[in-house]
Amino acid sequence: MFAGSYDGLRENRKIETESFMMAVTFTHTNIRRDDLPEGDEINMCKAMDQLFQKFEKKGESIGIEKGKYEEKQNTLKEQLKVKFGNLSGNLEEKLTNTSLEKLNELTLNIFNVTSEEDILKIIN
Repeated sequence: MFAGSYDGLRENRKIETESFMMAVTFTHTNIRRDDLPEGDEINMCKAMDQLFQKFEKKGESIGIEKGKYEEKQNTLKEQLKVKFGNLSGNLEEKLTNTSLEKLNELTLNIFNVTSEEDILKIIN
């Protein structure tokens, strides 16, 4: 990276706002456009500092949201174990890494799934 020098990482890096929002979508990150500075470009160093400060203030609520997500994951895994017996390691890993949106969709369809393949179709 930067020919072995990390000094280049300290320079102000800019990214187009639309590109940043696309990355947010792909990574299932909970950042809204309202959280970002205004303009067509984002100075990544400043934006990250602002976001960290904002999220530090919201830290407790973020922890609660993460706790609810993990609780939903664990409850869903337990329900599926009751329904199907042991789950394959592959399915457990997929459930651990899936988005909240997909977990919600699976929750709504839990009575309709009849196999691990049905579950994978929903969460993939």
